[in-house]
Amino acid sequence: MTTPTKAQQLYEGKAKTVFATSNDDNVIIYYKDDATAGNGAKHSVIDEKGILNNDITTIIFQKLHEHKIKTHFIEKLNEREQLCEKVEIIPLEVIIRNTIAGSMAKRLGITEGTDAKTTIIEICYKNDDFGDPLINEYHAVALDLCSFEDYEFIKKTTFEINKILVNMFDELGIKLIDFKIEFGRNSKGEILLADEITPDTCRLWDKETNKKLDKDQFRLNIGSLTDAYKEVLNRFKK
Repeated sequence: MTTPTKAQQLYEGKAKTVFATSNDDNVIIYYKDDATAGNGAKHSVIDEKGILNNDITTIIFQKLHEHKIKTHFIEKLNEREQLCEKVEIIPLEVIIRNTIAGSMAKRLGITEGTDAKTTIIEICYKNDDFGDPLINEYHAVALDLCSFEDYEFIKKTTFEINKILVNMFDELGIKLIDFKIEFGRNSKGEILLADEITPDTCRLWDKETNKKLDKDQFRLNIGSLTDAYKEVLNRFKK
């Protein structure tokens, strides 16, 4: 397959830039070194972050493909870029919580690190102007973000992804605390996993020490984000 050539910029987000290509059904996604927290209230540029996240997402999406999870990922092009299927993002952030941490711990007054008695799924309306508010499937349908059928597919797929990721990280000596994913619809109308799965979008704790190997290093100013991400990548490569 001939790799499509990069064309005009379509979108720039907090951590990635999306470019059109010579193929209308493909885009090129460029991973930036920007780190943000608090819906962009905190911002920094961290050397190598984009390279590390590109590598980690590539590995994870390839493993999900092995388990028959359909994603927008096609191939890694270079240290910062991926070729992906073009999708229209469904404006929902889908969150899985295996252990209570972060905003849920604060919101409900639960001690961080408490294991959930059941896997928890949450959805947020992906809209920076409103602070990505927590909603449910009835809100999502009422806002015309998706149909009930779409939501059931997304929920089922998200639980399947969680099962795969929990086992995958467990083999690396890492506990998957929680994660956020997004979905999009391609030109055929299929719903695909999109965006990324990286330490930017997951909480990852070392199984033995509970050391945070994710963006909380940056959010909480507790250490080196680059070192944490490199540790995750190195465990994949062992």
